[in-house]
Amino acid sequence: MSKTLLCVSFGTSVPRARQSITAVEDALRQAAPDLTFVRAFTSPTIRRILQSRGETVPSLPQALDALAGGEVIVQPTHFLYGQEYDTLRAQVEERRSRFASLTLGKPLLAGVEDLRALAAVVGKACPPVPGEALLLMGHGTEHFAGIVYPALQAIFHMMGRDDVYVATAEGWPALEDILPQLTRGGYSKAHLRALMLVAGDHACHDMAGNDPDSWKSRLETNGLKVRCTLQGLGMLPAVQALYAAHLRELWEPKP
Repeated sequence: MSKTLLCVSFGTSVPRARQSITAVEDALRQAAPDLTFVRAFTSPTIRRILQSRGETVPSLPQALDALAGGEVIVQPTHFLYGQEYDTLRAQVEERRSRFASLTLGKPLLAGVEDLRALAAVVGKACPPVPGEALLLMGHGTEHFAGIVYPALQAIFHMMGRDDVYVATAEGWPALEDILPQLTRGGYSKAHLRALMLVAGDHACHDMAGNDPDSWKSRLETNGLKVRCTLQGLGMLPAVQALYAAHLRELWEPKP
């Protein structure tokens, strides 16, 4: 019976940012080399854009329908247990009876140990700089799982990295919630980095763009010298290893 690893991502239409998804996909392939690899993207907009460029990527329901009858592990590259993950879980559950085996893996941040591991990885990739705050931009969500963002900031501070702050583009805490903390910290500089799998539209425009509403512009207006790193977390080998570890919890090659 066929056994398949179905890797599910939100997707991105930014070619450079796609490298982050591909890097994680490659790590998952290497973690389960005996499984047939299939990808799916959840964003209808992204799939339409890619289709217009000549690339067809199925949705999760489309990919599952094509794989019905087999043994499938669905491993998401999603960041947390938010609304997107809830949708994935519902789509998997409504098709479960059509498979010999159908398993849904965890998102990147599935528990406290995952948060601590990610904080250690990001902290190593972004060592402290005197007078500079490291400000991480998460996507954000209205889902209760958004509590992950302030929890992650708390973990950084417990690690002794009081210079690290976490805000979101579309949730809480927002940039305006963090600005008073930067002021109290007396920082003269800020390093902006995306707390997302890919450095896509949010990172390129909302974070590092030159329009007056971008984080970069708003921080500069507040008197800080700003530098930006446009690299998704998926490009960090240690993050790729975290995704691979989640997959290994579900499947290990037989000796």
